[in-house]
Amino acid sequence: MSFCKHCVQGVTHEGTPEGKWEKIGGVDCYIGTPAVDYPKDKVVLFLADAFGIQLVNNQLLVDDFARNGFRTIAPDYLNGDPIPADALNNNISALDPSQTFDIKKWFQDGHTKEHTRPTLDKVINALKEEGVSTFAATGYCFGGRYVFDLAFDNAISVSVASHPSILTIPDDLEKYAAVAKAPLLINGCTFDPQFPPEAQEKADQIFGDGKFAPGYKREYWEGCTHGFAVRGDMSDPKVKAGKEGAFKAAVEWLHSKL
Repeated sequence: MSFCKHCVQGVTHEGTPEGKWEKIGGVDCYIGTPAVDYPKDKVVLFLADAFGIQLVNNQLLVDDFARNGFRTIAPDYLNGDPIPADALNNNISALDPSQTFDIKKWFQDGHTKEHTRPTLDKVINALKEEGVSTFAATGYCFGGRYVFDLAFDNAISVSVASHPSILTIPDDLEKYAAVAKAPLLINGCTFDPQFPPEAQEKADQIFGDGKFAPGYKREYWEGCTHGFAVRGDMSDPKVKAGKEGAFKAAVEWLHSKL
């Protein structure tokens, strides 16, 4: 698995989270519940980046999805051990082991699919027992990988992946097209070593022009860098437009497909 320096860089956003922490299937989850009536059999799974749902940016996004009518559940699938939030402020390099945080070591020591996917499955299974029958997933960076994995297993009905990380191109795109049934929205950007423009164009070749029957759309946010949709610097007009635009695109996609 490869990461880039942008996986551990960004800006902490201002705001006061309004959701609640609850255990679902024995797993800590941050939950955003709409103030208006909403379908009780549907849930949007919010799959956080490697900073986890403990990062205020992620909690604020969950709250925003809830304001738009979706019961949104963000499982702590990193098992209480996300990348520390202070890594954002220090702009720690993911590729330089002399720095104070080594993302590669963090990943190998307890954050591979073998460690994280069972936690996610516990939440999904518990929600099914409560009567939830339809799941969508919106994932950012590290979480984008899990959107693909859940779609491979047809565990979700709608997919949103914003600047996904640790995908194998074109293999994962081709597998998605072959086995997944969930309509797919991808939010891409200009500067993204994890999912660069050539990978985005490859996605268009595989899914575009009606080739993927369930539905496909890609948004491209000019001047933005990997992580923009969750950790972007809102003082930069292009990044602000990208973050807000990516969120709006996700909401519209979910409303139209879920």
